[in-house]
Amino acid sequence: MNYDQARWTDGETKRGEDADGQYEPLLSEKNSEEVEVESPLPDELTRDSVELPDLEEPQLARHYTRLSQMNYGVESGPYPLGSCTMKYNPKFTEDVAALPSAGVHHDRSDRSLQGTLGLMAGLQEYLADIGGMDAVSLQPPAGAAGEFTGILVAKAFHEHNGEGDQRDEIIVPDSAHGTNFASAALAGYDVVELPSGDDGRVDLEALEAAASDRTALFMLTNPNTLGLFERDIEEIADIVHDAGGLLYYDGANLNALLGQARPGDMGFDIMHYNVHKTFATPHGGGGPGAGPVGVVSDLAEFLPAPRVRETEDGEAEYERFDPENTVGKVHGFEGNWLVLVKAYAYIARLGDDGLSDAAEKAVLNANYLASQIEYEVPFEPFHHEFVASAGDQDAADVAKRMLDYGVHPPTTKWPEIVSEALMTEPTEIESKDTLDQLADAFDRVAAEDDETLANAPNRTTARRIDQTSAARDLRLSWQSLDGDEE
Repeated sequence: MNYDQARWTDGETKRGEDADGQYEPLLSEKNSEEVEVESPLPDELTRDSVELPDLEEPQLARHYTRLSQMNYGVESGPYPLGSCTMKYNPKFTEDVAALPSAGVHHDRSDRSLQGTLGLMAGLQEYLADIGGMDAVSLQPPAGAAGEFTGILVAKAFHEHNGEGDQRDEIIVPDSAHGTNFASAALAGYDVVELPSGDDGRVDLEALEAAASDRTALFMLTNPNTLGLFERDIEEIADIVHDAGGLLYYDGANLNALLGQARPGDMGFDIMHYNVHKTFATPHGGGGPGAGPVGVVSDLAEFLPAPRVRETEDGEAEYERFDPENTVGKVHGFEGNWLVLVKAYAYIARLGDDGLSDAAEKAVLNANYLASQIEYEVPFEPFHHEFVASAGDQDAADVAKRMLDYGVHPPTTKWPEIVSEALMTEPTEIESKDTLDQLADAFDRVAAEDDETLANAPNRTTARRIDQTSAARDLRLSWQSLDGDEE
């Protein structure tokens, strides 16, 4: 496959460092005109004019189309970013979310929101069935927010039992998502990092040594970030529970288990669902997402408020309610509502068989791709993702070079238990032809010399960027209310 990323510039604006003309201006940098505005709002809340881009509709449409062509996304080609489940989402969910009935404001009476509340109750039930949980809250707005909320629920549980001060530690494996450590620390806990065993899984002896009457929670992803299923999950659950702690399931890899196994059946007490990754809603760019939290029955009274249930008085079918010892609200209204609508639509259309089929294809695709590449995969058998080692090559350079072959690179250099890690998750959506294209890109890069890799990418709109400056020297575009500064 030949690949060249589009390069566009309309010549209106060029920054000094973009003197070669390879720069499409931001919309705010295009020619604009000052428009007088009138408003009944108080003067301190208004301005008397606004700068609007002076563009006709075709120019505006082409501007955004060109910007999309200068980027790489899940609709451009394969996007095997390990751990993050970046996949193409069916567009019918967007149509469902755009229905006028999906846009009803939640600050209305329960009786006037019966359809909305019915969908929420249905999604709570779907997620509880999928995860093997007894109760679900839809409020948390993202996976990390779900983690933090789940920890708050565990904290409330221990405090309710008079052990809040005693249980001040959360155990996290070294292969866990970075957000696990951050969420635990943010909630005020001491974090105990658990080293993985030689097989990449939880070391039972290390866990027994770490678990104690100070343990509030053990956070685990299964399959873990190496794509490995924790075979000793029942023993893990027993160790944590015998110590009086709770077992938390990070739902980032739930797509490998859909219709195959349930965290609740394995002994997990709390879990979050990344519904934007596992089901449907474009993922990336910081959101929007949704991270519902599920719990076993003993923890249901601590979930965020409000939840939704069927009524008993007969005046309406559904109502919102506050759990008895709720941790309170963690987001406005009922969460990122339209993301939840898309998840409901996706689950309803696929059904049990469709969800199970998606998990099987995700695992099949990962195993086929890994079997076709030259790079070593040190830990196996794996499920929906694998971590290869770039060996003597720099994984970051490998990632840059893969862009030149028209594919998005995998996650690199993590988890650190694999040298020069290339974490790859093809997802269930890719065809055999696409997987072969991916394998070809891996193998071409594996055969190239260090100098070629160090100078990549060459066929993209942007060349090698300074990643440190890109993260720390933000270049924002904004306009002050008086329009005099930019």
